[in-house]
Amino acid sequence: MPGTALSDGTVPAAGVSSANGISPANGASLGRLGPAERAEALRRLATETFDVLVIGGGVTGAGTALDAAARGLSVALVEARDLAAGTSSRSSKLIHGGLRYLEQLNGALVREALRERTLLLETLAPHLVRPVPFLLPLTHHGWERAYIGSGVLLYDTLGQGLARISPAPGTQRAARSASPAGDGPPSGGLPMHRHLTRKAALREFPALRPDALVGAIQYWDGQVDDARHTMFVARTAARFGAAVATSTPVIGLLREEDRVTGAVVRDLESPDGAEIRVRARQTISATGVWTDDLHAMLGGRGGRGTVSVRASKGVHLVVPRDRLQGTTGLILRTERSVLFVIPWGSHWIIGTTDTDWELDLAHPAATRSDIDYLLDQLNKVLRSPLTWDDIVGVYAGLRPLLAGESEDTAQLSREHAVVAAAPGLTTVAGGKYTTYRVMAEDAVDAAAAGLTRVVPPSCTEKTPLLGADGYQALWNARERLADRAGLHVARIEHLLRRYGTLTEELVDLVVAEPSLGIALPGAEAYLAVEALYAATHEGARRLEDVLTRRTRISFEAPDRGLAAAGPVAELIAPVLGWDEARTRAEVELYEARVAAERASQETTDDATADVTRRAAPDARGLPSVRATARPQPATPPPSEVDLDEVAPITGVTVASAATSAAATAAASLRAARRAVVSSITRSSGAAGGPPTDSGTGPGSMTDLAS
Repeated sequence: MPGTALSDGTVPAAGVSSANGISPANGASLGRLGPAERAEALRRLATETFDVLVIGGGVTGAGTALDAAARGLSVALVEARDLAAGTSSRSSKLIHGGLRYLEQLNGALVREALRERTLLLETLAPHLVRPVPFLLPLTHHGWERAYIGSGVLLYDTLGQGLARISPAPGTQRAARSASPAGDGPPSGGLPMHRHLTRKAALREFPALRPDALVGAIQYWDGQVDDARHTMFVARTAARFGAAVATSTPVIGLLREEDRVTGAVVRDLESPDGAEIRVRARQTISATGVWTDDLHAMLGGRGGRGTVSVRASKGVHLVVPRDRLQGTTGLILRTERSVLFVIPWGSHWIIGTTDTDWELDLAHPAATRSDIDYLLDQLNKVLRSPLTWDDIVGVYAGLRPLLAGESEDTAQLSREHAVVAAAPGLTTVAGGKYTTYRVMAEDAVDAAAAGLTRVVPPSCTEKTPLLGADGYQALWNARERLADRAGLHVARIEHLLRRYGTLTEELVDLVVAEPSLGIALPGAEAYLAVEALYAATHEGARRLEDVLTRRTRISFEAPDRGLAAAGPVAELIAPVLGWDEARTRAEVELYEARVAAERASQETTDDATADVTRRAAPDARGLPSVRATARPQPATPPPSEVDLDEVAPITGVTVASAATSAAATAAASLRAARRAVVSSITRSSGAAGGPPTDSGTGPGSMTDLAS
């Protein structure tokens, strides 16, 4: 019956042999990124002169394309691999303000991120972003609760000033909104934090050792499937007229004298690798860790040195949900950074590391040392330690950090920079996932200054992504949808959290061909229709795109998606025009990738892991590009921080209802900091004591989030 796996492990191909795949009964939707839409985008790239050309298909590039298109500009977006193929599919999957910036008295940055969190939860993507609670264990009596509690109070106060007040924890609506199991769509507003005794904390996370904490603070943030969100941003840009083309790496910049007038891209999907000259009045580079490589195309005419990016590797582990008893996320402070244990459906995500990376940018590799470090840090507080046998998935990503501020990547800035790399070329770099929309707005503002026409201001703060409009109403009608599709209501809820109101398009497909309602072999959480839809509507061009980014089978399935690879390839082959040899080659490429990743995770150092991982061919045949190694300037010693300085925090503007509370919380935080410093002085820096005033000690709030 629909919703169950077939006994022989196959996926039906009935009804999907059309060259263009199946369309919903009401026709192709706006914002569709299927093969026909890609062909039209390539035609436009070759024939039009765009107002803005965006290079890079991560969340910042997709957001920039959406911002520009929503202002009425003609826009093209090109990406060498797949949407979110780099950093934007390998984050900790959090939408958050960044608690650590409060200790640095950077209230403006925190407020900016919290505002974006509110917009995503309430307006822009309620179908993709949902609340998630976190437990922050306390290990010292007295000073730590006051110190950390004051910071979390300020964090909540700033956030509540930007959103409607939520019900108190424990009420029916609050429990529904904050449930990590996703019992309902998010209400938007997040509950205020709460202080817990050790006994209460252990009820929330029984897997913790009782002697690992003296109490805890629980607070709420947001969570997102980063790859799917990035894809939805790009689809929404296409909905407003952007020409979106993946598998189109930039191989050169077009110039008139010193002015950049577009780029030359190569179509990796064409048999001869056809080159296309894309002309644009303004070009925006949103290339993340590839920023320096894009600037190198300018030669000696500007670019290099205007802004530089360093890559920091972050590794995450995925373990089954039943392996750790807990109803909430967990945050642990480590000597270098922070360790998150994040609820993720039927799994936990554990991360992350933070180490400098100067090897292959496209395929950063996790090592045994990385994995052992994460397990060791978490096992310090668990009743029953995790082992390698508990791990079902591992992924590694690179953070694009603005370089030159510190030798230590953990201390580099997450703030973004927008610079004129050359006439006609604007670069946006740095930042964090949560503030992608602000980065995009700033980049388009800068590029718009070089256009001769009047450009309207950004309107993306009021522009919901595809799937968001009417989400609550469709969620309320989920039982009706289930009856229509012949699926269990739990399957419809799964689809609604991944597609929003576009779920109706998938239901139409299942109604037309009920066999698409079966579960994929070895990945029972996903339906066959989702793999098909990834190719027909979501821009997937390779098997890897479907298994790694449109779904998360590659790190959620214990076999890393090997059982699903063949059936999925056969399902999408007619849509993408693959013959039998090409279909088999796609499966072999994916199998080689899984083998290389597993082998790299047995190595002990980055260099060996990199060589091992690169033994598998790139899915699109692109060459390896190494991070640019550069000597780092000597970092001057940090200046003294005046603990009574109030301007950095009280200068932050929050909603009027929260201003007074924010000032009070800020004062409490400063008082707690003074108490900590006094404690340090009295104890003469005894081991295991409270954090130092520089914010870099193991107990510091600097370590809470990045």
